[in-house]
Amino acid sequence: MAQVIRTIERVPAELVTRYKDLSSATVYEASGARGALSSRIKPVSPDMKLCGTAITVKVRPGDNLILHKAIYVAQPGDVIIADAEGFPEAGPWGEIMAVAAMARGIAGLVINGSVRDSQAMSDLGFPVFSCGLCIKGTEKISLGLINHPLNMDNITIIPGDLILGDRDGVVAVKREEADDIFRKSLAREEKEKTIKERLRKGESTLDIYGFGEILRTRGLTEE
Repeated sequence: MAQVIRTIERVPAELVTRYKDLSSATVYEASGARGALSSRIKPVSPDMKLCGTAITVKVRPGDNLILHKAIYVAQPGDVIIADAEGFPEAGPWGEIMAVAAMARGIAGLVINGSVRDSQAMSDLGFPVFSCGLCIKGTEKISLGLINHPLNMDNITIIPGDLILGDRDGVVAVKREEADDIFRKSLAREEKEKTIKERLRKGESTLDIYGFGEILRTRGLTEE
């Protein structure tokens, strides 16, 4: 695979900053239930959260040479999102690379593969989201693709898209939709705030959402 690196347009930094207070679930729902990556991808430590613009990397399973290059292509505030084809039996990212990425101001890593040195990366506070952990090392011989569109879990990720991750999962937001989805996310939060106040005052989810009527039309009876 020939290595090709492209320049990209990114979600504006000020908008990325505003997204940082949102949850992945809120953004996913505000996106019309689009953009969620596989539930297999989890933070190495539950308190990790990442938010930034996507630097996409196509990785040959069991090799991490192109990931080393990606660290020096990425700009401060970028999230490296790597397609390792779900390969679990190698750890192409670990403590050394996390330290290098932090020195560059990179906002985190998302990989559909395994990583290693999880405790060290947790101690560093570098956000890493992966499908698992594996102590096995990797080769350093294969080229790949940087800043080309990726298809991960049937989600197309374009370089420069916004990536948001927390303990619930990872969601990708298209760059051209990021401003609109941010406004919809705020509106969703306000709506849920009102619903929570109504619940505290004694109303039920069955009444607020109309679930009681759905249950009745499905034939539920109470004795």
